[in-house]
Amino acid sequence: MDTEKNYSMPRIGDKAPSFKAVTTQGEIDFPADYKGRWKILFSHPSDFTPICTTEFVMFGKMEEEFAALNCQLVGLSVGALNSHIAWLRTIRDKIEFKGLKNVDIRFPLVADADMEIARSYGMIQPGASSTAAVRAVFFIDPADTIRAIIYYPLALGRNFDEIKRVLVGLQTIDNFHVALPADWREGDDIVVPAAANANDADKAMHDSARGMKCYDWFFCVKPLSKVEVEAKLYAKKE
Repeated sequence: MDTEKNYSMPRIGDKAPSFKAVTTQGEIDFPADYKGRWKILFSHPSDFTPICTTEFVMFGKMEEEFAALNCQLVGLSVGALNSHIAWLRTIRDKIEFKGLKNVDIRFPLVADADMEIARSYGMIQPGASSTAAVRAVFFIDPADTIRAIIYYPLALGRNFDEIKRVLVGLQTIDNFHVALPADWREGDDIVVPAAANANDADKAMHDSARGMKCYDWFFCVKPLSKVEVEAKLYAKKE
């Protein structure tokens, strides 16, 4: 039987599929256990593999940065719990990557040996592998809604600057009710919603009080300082 037909891949705007699972930090009920927090749920193909190992070093190193943004990391793969525990111990005791060593992974790593959770999140993609999860990243907001999804192939490690940028960007969008341009970073100008027509835009283009700059009727930007962003986002730290 083609089990893929039994699952609908979740999309941006959907509620995050719920599950209960055994993890390296005990049993969890996801996303209920993290009510009111942002969640990053990510999958990796397999324990004791080099690319996944480098990624866990980075996730472990950045865990406090995500926590400061009120965000809980939850990892997942189709491996068994004893394999997860042994692998994380090996990362802590033996692995060095980019000068980082003795990295202790404290966030939960889900044991999904029957691939039930991975399938419910569309992490099993037969064109890549029918027995291992791809490198998926789900950004889930405090209301348990999926806000962004990134997929990476098995052979390419994730970009951790981008993962944090997406989280900060989503929180900035929510807190300031703005839109963000390509390659936005904290301190860059934000996008002003396009005017309904050229007459409205002409008025807006002369509105210097808001510090807005318009290049044409449909393309206006205005400043939002890094200090403002950080004061709002990091104030929500638990």
